[in-house]
Amino acid sequence: MNKRSQVLKYLIADWFSASIAWIILFVFRKKVLESDKFGIPVQLEFDQNFFLGLLFIPIFWLLLYAMVGQYNQIFRRHRLKEIGQTLWISIIGVLIIFFVLILDDQITTYKNYYQSLLVLFASHFGLTVAFRLLLTTRTVKRIHRGEFGFNTIVVGGSDRAMQMYEEIKALKKNPGYNFVGFVRVNGKDDLLSSYMPCLGKYTDLPPLIARKNIEEVLLAIESSDYKEVGTILNMLEGEAVAVKIIPDIHDILRGSVKMTSIFGTPLIQINKEIMPAWQFSLKRMMDIVLSFVAVILLLPIYITIGILVRLSSPGPVFFVQERVGLHGRPFNIIKFRTMYYDAEKDGPQLSSTSDSRITKIGKVLRKTRMDELPQFFNVIKGEMALVGPRPERQYYIDRIMAKAPHYRHLHKVRPGITSWGQVKYGYAENVDQMIQRLKYDLLYIENMSLAVDIKILFYTILIVLKGSGK
Repeated sequence: MNKRSQVLKYLIADWFSASIAWIILFVFRKKVLESDKFGIPVQLEFDQNFFLGLLFIPIFWLLLYAMVGQYNQIFRRHRLKEIGQTLWISIIGVLIIFFVLILDDQITTYKNYYQSLLVLFASHFGLTVAFRLLLTTRTVKRIHRGEFGFNTIVVGGSDRAMQMYEEIKALKKNPGYNFVGFVRVNGKDDLLSSYMPCLGKYTDLPPLIARKNIEEVLLAIESSDYKEVGTILNMLEGEAVAVKIIPDIHDILRGSVKMTSIFGTPLIQINKEIMPAWQFSLKRMMDIVLSFVAVILLLPIYITIGILVRLSSPGPVFFVQERVGLHGRPFNIIKFRTMYYDAEKDGPQLSSTSDSRITKIGKVLRKTRMDELPQFFNVIKGEMALVGPRPERQYYIDRIMAKAPHYRHLHKVRPGITSWGQVKYGYAENVDQMIQRLKYDLLYIENMSLAVDIKILFYTILIVLKGSGK
């Protein structure tokens, strides 16, 4: 099935539901509430407010659904979850519309307000969930019938993998796995070869995923090979695939196995969603708003620092350098220059507290983190966030990866002006210190939330005010 056409179906259904719900509300208020108010029947007239609402209200709903990620993973939807998510979003959206558009209307009693709220909610939720369930049910049934599925590769080919494959194939309802082949882990596991082709070793996974359009990876690894799991997960980081692991009894007892289907086989899904989609959208909105406000309020400080940097030594005011950001894409980071011009003419070098290349004003800017202020422009452009792991140069990433391959996990999120690692550890003076700081950035990603961002911003402000940065 085509993903774009499926998303378009949901968009059309949501647009239609929102439009019909608005019409129902308008007719109810005109024919019922206003008739009660004046005691005589009111002739139904579609005025300017009606047509403006018919234009903008559906757009509002589509933006709200997009913000909370309702159009992501369009083929991996569950009907019960569909009802629950639609219920909560409908409640939030209806309350926003009520307080923005309806609350200031001149209606006789509060009862009329509640009636309007109830009619809008019931009509919008009822229509939306009905159309969505029709679309989702049709997709689920097609998957269960085996009409289409997700290209799947199995990692491992021993007893465990064979048992998993046989269990999945014995299910009455197809869970959607289209097995393309398997890859070996230890060179001996070939039991699956009677069911599907062997495509090589697990080290071949990245090119296989691209070449075979793989969407699911199932790790069916024997306990003796569990040392390879970390390597495989690092290898799959950044790949647009769902990763699942066959659990053992210890995983089940620890509560790691969460079932999403009564008839499915028990698998642990590696959750790649760091934060809910709505929090990511809110985080991005917060980044943009606060960055614009900061640029406006700090304009006198920008000018003052620019003059001081210009007077401190010959060279440009700003220092621009290529760094690696979200999904490994390079971008140019902007900072106030804190070193003498051409400080890296002999190649990349990390700075230290006693670095003779740092200017006098540069030392102050580094301790207060004020050299990072121009990066608000990187945030506005979408290259960075206010909070996130600090971006590094490819030169140092290669050296870090040689010792700590899990560094690639940092590219899951936008790099930040400030970070947990920056607050806790400060600037790193060598690769080993970069690796030590790495654990704080990994902890940030695993615990990422708006509340954590606010805490890190608070402590960053304290460092700026105290001038206690390392």
